[in-house]
Amino acid sequence: MDRADLELVLAVRQHGSLVTAARALRVAPSAVTKRLASLEERLGLRLFQRTTRRVSPTAEGDTLCERAVHLLRAFEEVETELRERQAEPAGPIRLAATFGFGRLWVGPALAAFQARYPGTQVQLQLTEQLPDLAVEGLDAAIWLWDAPTERAAEWVSRRLATNQRVLVATPAYLQRRGTPDSLQALVNHSCLVVRENGEAPGRRFDHWRLQAKGDTQIKHVPVGGALSSNSGELVRDWCLAGHGIMLRSLWDIEEALQTGQLVRVLPDWSQQDADIHWLAPWRAVVPRRIALLQAHLAQSLGTEPWRPKPGRR
Repeated sequence: MDRADLELVLAVRQHGSLVTAARALRVAPSAVTKRLASLEERLGLRLFQRTTRRVSPTAEGDTLCERAVHLLRAFEEVETELRERQAEPAGPIRLAATFGFGRLWVGPALAAFQARYPGTQVQLQLTEQLPDLAVEGLDAAIWLWDAPTERAAEWVSRRLATNQRVLVATPAYLQRRGTPDSLQALVNHSCLVVRENGEAPGRRFDHWRLQAKGDTQIKHVPVGGALSSNSGELVRDWCLAGHGIMLRSLWDIEEALQTGQLVRVLPDWSQQDADIHWLAPWRAVVPRRIALLQAHLAQSLGTEPWRPKPGRR
């Protein structure tokens, strides 16, 4: 069985007609009929049921077609890789990222990559729901959590950068309400809760999972307050306005910490489950432009550029 055979069975299944499949393949209908009959004879299987009105795959034909999709994709990826080895990386790259991190950090890194490799065309889809990457034709997602359990066998996951969420508030809020000196004291404070769509199912929004520095034990701390939102940016704005204590990623608030707009609360405690990951559908051969982009992001984000530079207050 060769590549032409695989293209043939997929065309027949897609069009449901030998004549239409022949037109799509730009060959004579008689050639399609003979090639399909020859393939079925070699395999000793009936791949398609023929009637005067339609040609439809048998169970064996469906199985072959599903395998053909993956095999033809592998052919294309090998050809692309070989072409790219002889020239500058080129072609489309389709990615997904969360709104906040994607806009602040992924977007600039992608612009730098595209400037370095002008033959690439980069499309970034910002979303708060992790897409089904293969179904939506995405090459990868830059995400704040690891791959969901149900996708672990289908996707490749690589950590690009470490990240932690920390407790912060404005000096004015702490002056007004007092500074908590223990996790238990948080129950007496207005805690601003983010109801994030991207987190693992079953997690409670009103429980913060905190770890002490140097400790692996996770404390589940119930928190409450009158203000909550599915928008992390809005919760950050509420916090900056002095409405309470929030748990927020350093990549989003480090500048506010450096300028004194926000201060750490219980600085020995943080939530360490929001590292930045590269998630991608498994591929037998990764196109060079995709591999180069992953390396570029690992380099540019791995340095945690949101951290203050030496000498900066």
